[in-house]
Amino acid sequence: FCLFLIIFSEKMLSVFKNIPTHMDYKGQKLAEQIFQGIILISAVIGFVYGLIVEQFGWTVYIVLAGFAVSCVLTLPPWPMYRQNPLSWQPTLPETSGEPSQKPQESLKKKKHK
Repeated sequence: FCLFLIIFSEKMLSVFKNIPTHMDYKGQKLAEQIFQGIILISAVIGFVYGLIVEQFGWTVYIVLAGFAVSCVLTLPPWPMYRQNPLSWQPTLPETSGEPSQKPQESLKKKKHK
């Protein structure tokens, strides 16, 4: 039974490791705009409907439903949020000679007069 649990947990971990967990910067901006738009629209609809039926509870329910919809649409890293990946610079090979100083270390040693 313990062996089954170990194998099952390893398979589950491999499934979770394959799920992408990143968004690019433009995707983050789009997610924020969608989130704010849905919250704003649900707040206006909830306020108007609550005013018409004279029940503040309906306003709260509609805003909470808008919040739930916006969470489903913006929290997972859907493919629409990963359309513009960053192109990173390649790593520079380190020379085998003298160890180079880090830029921060060379700046600290300078004395200003």
